[in-house]
Amino acid sequence: MFTQHPGGLRLLSVHAHPDDESSKGAATLARYAAEGVDVLVATCTGGERGSVLNPALDRPEVRADLTRIRREEMAAARDILGVRQQFLGFVDSGMPGPEEPLPEGCFAAQPVAVAAAPLVALIRQFRPQVVVTYDETGGYPHPDHVMTHQVTVEAVEAAADPDRHAEAGEPWQVAKLYYHLALSRAWFQTLHDAMTERGVASGMGELLAGWPDTRPALATTTRVACAEQFAVRDAAMLAHATQVEPGVAFMAHPRDIEREVWPTEDYHLARSRVPGAGEWPETDLFAGLRSGEEDE
Repeated sequence: MFTQHPGGLRLLSVHAHPDDESSKGAATLARYAAEGVDVLVATCTGGERGSVLNPALDRPEVRADLTRIRREEMAAARDILGVRQQFLGFVDSGMPGPEEPLPEGCFAAQPVAVAAAPLVALIRQFRPQVVVTYDETGGYPHPDHVMTHQVTVEAVEAAADPDRHAEAGEPWQVAKLYYHLALSRAWFQTLHDAMTERGVASGMGELLAGWPDTRPALATTTRVACAEQFAVRDAAMLAHATQVEPGVAFMAHPRDIEREVWPTEDYHLARSRVPGAGEWPETDLFAGLRSGEEDE
């Protein structure tokens, strides 16, 4: 049974798989947790159909026991970040090919309203002022990431409606809903340029050259300064040992350069019930909520 901490500021971050909380917005979570905010990660699936991305661990016995291992990795990352975490109980959809159907019973195959029900109950129990998730693209086209967006938006709306999910407790109105802007083209380009200017080899050029022609990025409304938590973020990421190869990809760029040229994690404010807009960009996900404007 989930136990709510009474009073105070509460942040709910909704993700598709174990490890997503550590690769998207982890430094933000660590910063707020260290400041005393009650931070909860909701993980929609167990990552059961994921791959072993670390060659050092890509062994038959690891692949056969991946569900248990990924839960242990999630627990370790949770403790490193200083947050709480809860699985919502759905099964990973995997990454079917263009003509392949979704696996029967998987998360992305559920009706959105049905899949949102556990999150509605969690929102009503936890009562977060702020919820963070992916935009409608999912951040990348994994069916579970797209579904996580749909389910979160549905749950935020339903949790506030007294006529829906009456069995899930008293209604709760989320004050602010944010979307991650992590791992954006601008982030990669800025780091690539900074590394190149300093004579540091960058592996990001090839990725940038092949960047898909997608819609323009959402506006950055909020920049959370969290460079001091990048080491915590990295430790949490490495705790997902089956999913990360040390020194490769995201783990390869020099952190001192990142702290210098991009010391924030960035967000798009998708919905807000906080009256009046402050200066943009915000520097705090709880902007407008720290002076008692919203009931706890």
